[in-house]
Amino acid sequence: MKCSVVIPVYRSEQSLDFLIERLAAVLPSVCEVYEVVLVNDGSPDNSWGAIERLAKQNPWVRGINLMKNYGQHNATLCGIRAARYEVIFVMDDDLQNPPEEMPKLLAKLNEGYDVVYGVSRKRQQGWFKSLVSAFLKRAIAYIMGQHAVRDIGAFKAFRADLRKSFDTFNGPDVLVDVLLSWGTNRFASVMVEEAPRTVGKSNYNLAKLIKVFLLVLTSYTTVPLRFASILGFLFTLFGFFILVYVLVTYFTAGSVEGFPFLSSIVAIFSGVQLFALGIIGEYLARLFDRSSGRKTYTIGEMTDGQVQ
Repeated sequence: MKCSVVIPVYRSEQSLDFLIERLAAVLPSVCEVYEVVLVNDGSPDNSWGAIERLAKQNPWVRGINLMKNYGQHNATLCGIRAARYEVIFVMDDDLQNPPEEMPKLLAKLNEGYDVVYGVSRKRQQGWFKSLVSAFLKRAIAYIMGQHAVRDIGAFKAFRADLRKSFDTFNGPDVLVDVLLSWGTNRFASVMVEEAPRTVGKSNYNLAKLIKVFLLVLTSYTTVPLRFASILGFLFTLFGFFILVYVLVTYFTAGSVEGFPFLSSIVAIFSGVQLFALGIIGEYLARLFDRSSGRKTYTIGEMTDGQVQ
């Protein structure tokens, strides 16, 4: 079997040597022919220099240098499109996804699945970040229509043929997992070990997780728009009943009192309207980004890796 390993790289100058060393020990036992595609996502450190050096030392290592930082999923998509072989592995660059666990993903893939996720037994992060991350992954799984997949992560293996379903995709907002769901519904997951991060720190903070959550909601599903429509309908009914109450009170009591009550109703309706406008604004922003001609990524330079 021929395998490609795609790894987005950001601020990983110190960990790349260890990563390639461990991949060199594992890949010969996993694949007959293999390559590693390292995509430098505009790292401010000397990650690209490390990639160039590793590509010269190892003919099965290829490097792609993006012109600026586009984001992890954008860099991953770039590597996926550049991959040459029939099975593609995707993993992080921080060695939290141990290369030694790759055979588990491949064995599950050979059972007839198209995408297999490596799910860690215990996440190496704080409880609050774990909670937000788990909620985000459930939302992505729902949008993908894969409710049986309980966890989604960067460590995965899939068949390269799935690229046909998103080969014309072009836009600045990318979620690789959703793109993969455009070509198949045969998803599975296996339990894998996860190592603690030994070099550097995670580039994902709460603000980035919220940004990804908004991207999930407004780029790949119409659920928020439907929710806004339902909410508007419910409050229209509520307003109708308030009108009935006011009319009945006026004709039975002769007057309608209660300025605080009236101002509260106005505030509620104004809040709902602003909420709905905010959702519509998010969708308009996504449409603007996609119609503005911004590319998913731009390649600055590449190394000339040879096939092992």
